[in-house]
Order: sequence, then structure tokens, then C-alpha cells
Amino acid sequence: MSIVFIYFIAINFITYVTLANDKKKARKNQYRTRERTLWLLALAGGAPGGYVAMQTYRHKTKHASFKYGMPALAVIDLLLLAMTGGTAI
Repeated sequence: MSIVFIYFIAINFITYVTLANDKKKARKNQYRTRERTLWLLALAGGAPGGYVAMQTYRHKTKHASFKYGMPALAVIDLLLLAMTGGTAI
């Protein structure tokens, strides 16, 4: 496995857990994760994990920026991974 693929798995795991945790906090009316943080994680390569978390927990699915932006960014992330030699795809 390449270092790029390991990074990709790690950032997507972190993004998934962060979105899941934000949904948990939303249900309890607790302090939330900033949307900027969620987008920075997505831009760092975690958009596929973020999109899966959105669908799993039905979180941020009514926000147009997340509803359309996250899947678009996920496709870009996956294409970049494929182009850089992410051998596990």
C-alpha cells in the first residue's frame, strides 16, 4: 500500500467520525463542530467519508452546499487518488 492510500483511508475515517460525532452533538443540543472544519476535512481528501457519514446519519442532507458539494468533492477526491496511484481502488 502506498502512503497516499494510507493517508486517504485515515482522512476519510477522521471525517466520517467527525460528522457522526457532530450529529450526536446536534441531537443533544451540545456545542457543534464548525461547518468550516467539516469542509476543511473534506478538502483535505475526506469528502468520500463525509458523504458516507451524511447518508448513514442523515446529517447535513438539507444543506444545499453539503447535499451537492460533498458528493462532487468526493468524486474529485477519488479521481485524484486514482491518478496518484492509489493501488487499492
